[in-house]
Amino acid sequence: QVQLVESGGGSVQAGGSLRLSCAASGYTYAMAWFRQAPGKEREGVAAIVTGGGSTNYADSVKGRFTISRDNINYTLYLQMNSLKPEDTAMYYCAATRLWTGYAPPLLLAPYKFWGQGTQVTVSS
Repeated sequence: QVQLVESGGGSVQAGGSLRLSCAASGYTYAMAWFRQAPGKEREGVAAIVTGGGSTNYADSVKGRFTISRDNINYTLYLQMNSLKPEDTAMYYCAATRLWTGYAPPLLLAPYKFWGQGTQVTVSS
């Protein structure tokens, strides 16, 4: 079992930046950020595999968000720039130790471990 703890959420104005962190209690292969706005389904935002050689981004955040990981300290990051009101959501960290594909997935099903979430609110 791997525990995930997110931090770094908060409230910013449109155009601002935030950096989310996710501390994992042990090794994972693929990690990702998901988000869920009120009344909407949870969606994949960005994903990365060990070593950072392969990443995957949702079209809505490409060019604005950057996912990275510190493999020594088992920490995942999401740098969010040029934030928009539509980025407002609860952001969740997710991880799995098993993934055989090349690109890390943005689907919920492959991820076995989930954090409790951190709220991001972007005002216009």
